[in-house]
Amino acid sequence: MNLRAAYSPPLPARKALIQSTLHISAMTIRTRKFFGTIALLVLVVVWSLMGMTVAQTPWLANSGLLQAIFYVVAGIGWVLPAMPIINWMARPDA
Repeated sequence: MNLRAAYSPPLPARKALIQSTLHISAMTIRTRKFFGTIALLVLVVVWSLMGMTVAQTPWLANSGLLQAIFYVVAGIGWVLPAMPIINWMARPDA
């Protein structure tokens, strides 16, 4: 009984074979920063427009305490969705 696995080429040959069949071009850090900057600008604009819309609701406009809580959460809250974008932008080239 033969327990050996099927033949596979040596590691450098496998890497060359995989790279030649896939041919996926990696995005450079410069391109990621460009698209990330656009994504961050869109995020900030949409976040601020949504914040202004919610801030005008009567139940929030009538309470000073709720307004203070809302503005703190809205002011800091955009950072959470921005962190993955910034991490993706700062990832080194492959």
